[in-house]
Amino acid sequence: MLLLGTITHIKQISRSPLEVAIAMVVPIVQATLAVYLFRSGGEQHRLIEAAVGAGLMGVWSSVLFGSGGAIQNQRWQGTLEMIMLAPRRPVLVILPITLATGLTGAYSLLATLAWGRLLYGIRLDFVHPAAFVVAAVVCIVALGMFGLLLAATFVLMRNANALTNALEYPIWLVSGMLVPITVLPAWTGPIAAVLPTTWGARALREATTGGPVWPSAGICLAISIVCLILGSFALTYVERRARATATLALA
Repeated sequence: MLLLGTITHIKQISRSPLEVAIAMVVPIVQATLAVYLFRSGGEQHRLIEAAVGAGLMGVWSSVLFGSGGAIQNQRWQGTLEMIMLAPRRPVLVILPITLATGLTGAYSLLATLAWGRLLYGIRLDFVHPAAFVVAAVVCIVALGMFGLLLAATFVLMRNANALTNALEYPIWLVSGMLVPITVLPAWTGPIAAVLPTTWGARALREATTGGPVWPSAGICLAISIVCLILGSFALTYVERRARATATLALA
């Protein structure tokens, strides 16, 4: 059921002109800005990190807006009630949506690396190429699980876009996807430590430049499992609350 649901939502995303346009354009714009920022700062040796970080930003945007947008579309189409009333736990119904957005967002990582290589001549010399692939898979899965946790709020809110717009840039900034966490205020440290995006970005960066990849990847995977468990309970709670208050439908 999870496999068929994921494939179905991937097909649905691929047939949305808006989703396709955003997925194709945004990663390229982010990669271009990241490369010029690093070049202007005299950090030519970190251009590959800029490409990886911009790609990860694209994956996060895809998961965040894709999950919220998918649930919002179901509400607009009048099918959210049927989805939540299906004879399955809500987590098994919503999880394919978040996994589909994560897998679709993987294009962002590939696109930014290809764009950096073809246009800017960035050498894709990964210190640990095999570990980079594993870390990328772990990071995408973790973002899908994190999206599942956020989906509980998307189900409860009638306008999920209000939350997605507010979460995009703060999360990738605090997670250190492009800017090192060490240059941020000290109070952001505890927030970054509990986000799977932080450890996923660190694992990818260490696989790129050299470092202990597996501890960061393991912590990222552990936090994603916690997100899965919390998301499962949260979805059950908000489903019952939304049904009691009649907020699943628009009217």
